Amino acid sequence: MSRLPRSVFSERSRRASTRLSFAHLAVAIVVFQAAAAACSSDPNDDDGSGGDATEAGAGPVGATGGDAGAPDRGGTGGEGGSAIGASGQGGDGQGGDGQGGDASGAGGEAGSGATGSGTIRGFTWDLPEGFPVPVVPPDNRMSNQKVELGRHLFYDERLSANGTQACATCHRQDLAFTDGLTTAIGSTGEAHPRNSMSLANVAYAATLTWANPLLFNLEAQAIVPMFGTEPVELGLNGMEAELLERLAAVPRYQELFDAAYPNDDDPFTLVNVVRAIGAFQRTLISGNSPHDRYVYGGDESAISESAKRGLDLFGTEKFECFHCHAGFALQDSVNFVGKTFLETPFHNNALYNIDGLGAYPAPNTGVHSVTRVPRDMGRFRVATLRNIAVTAPYMHDGSIATLSEVLDHYAAGGRTITDGPDAGDGSDSPLKSSFMVGFTLSDQERADLLAFLESLTDEEFLTNPKFSNPWPQ
Repeated sequence: MSRLPRSVFSERSRRASTRLSFAHLAVAIVVFQAAAAACSSDPNDDDGSGGDATEAGAGPVGATGGDAGAPDRGGTGGEGGSAIGASGQGGDGQGGDGQGGDASGAGGEAGSGATGSGTIRGFTWDLPEGFPVPVVPPDNRMSNQKVELGRHLFYDERLSANGTQACATCHRQDLAFTDGLTTAIGSTGEAHPRNSMSLANVAYAATLTWANPLLFNLEAQAIVPMFGTEPVELGLNGMEAELLERLAAVPRYQELFDAAYPNDDDPFTLVNVVRAIGAFQRTLISGNSPHDRYVYGGDESAISESAKRGLDLFGTEKFECFHCHAGFALQDSVNFVGKTFLETPFHNNALYNIDGLGAYPAPNTGVHSVTRVPRDMGRFRVATLRNIAVTAPYMHDGSIATLSEVLDHYAAGGRTITDGPDAGDGSDSPLKSSFMVGFTLSDQERADLLAFLESLTDEEFLTNPKFSNPWPQ
């Protein structure tokens, strides 16, 4: 394979580029870093990521912690790890002189261990009340110019091989950056096995995608849809040089890349592409729903009396909702500046039990598909409840159509499928979360819980021009 014509590689990497494309090289780097990150995971965490480095890196997963043995996961085996430039698990903090904490992270100009705003090289976080400062990799500091470049790239169909899709195809702003489909459809028409997750507050995610315990930041994640082959998403594998040529030929990008990376002799590199996309995605912060105005703003009129009753129900042991959907993010897998311990929980919510032993239908076996550890069967990352009313259908495979049906699922303590290849009683799964206990639900309680969930819709986020398509329509 010929070399890339621009400064994507170091000299040592350039000599290797006759054998490896940038995508393969980047994936190899990510896998190596994933193995190091996996060493710090807690093997005793009941809802953890699948154990320590021995479990995550040995046997069928391969010595590097990537997936060396399963050809059906060619993308997921290398999508774990930190960033292209090695930032660990997103970094320990912003460093420097934090506003509300010790900000003990590596590098950085400024940060905040508390809620509110912090400034980093001219970039100011405009955070909602109650929101901490997101972790930013030390090799990809935020800047307004980088964010603007990332917004253009996010919406640009040049980032697919056939020019038919962009990141925004599967992540629509009006749907809280989901796509409304049961499962996503790639640029070649290939159906994907999983539902498109919301990108709302993705800057706070401790791990990314539905079930990869080794994928910690947005720069590494961007590689997967761009260059992955199973399934094909944007379909750019083997087209690295052509992609950069496409972008460099656009006058607007000449301005944007130069502004975002003023110290680079040639800013048109794949590393810079994924860094800009990651920077833009970190700004997709949602925190101005009626619920927020009521809870954080003290506006008693922001939500209905029914929604207030639903909020109270949500926090009771009867329904157990708050255990997994907690805090400002309304999910339990979060990271931010000043967080003492990084936790990466995954849960089995009893959607399937096809063999009586808790099995989920392949290839959607959750964290198990990465680790091959039996107890990881059916464990997935909890999705945020923010904007949940506009992100149907629900669950990792989009198999539940409405929020009312979601309540039915949890009330039953698991789903029963009576016939077909996926038949089984999820409520009897030996692998289901201890929080899946089931409950009775009156008509009034159902209405109140639904009113609460609908109060989590942030209309400003769904229409904010800062997050919208910058290209002429």
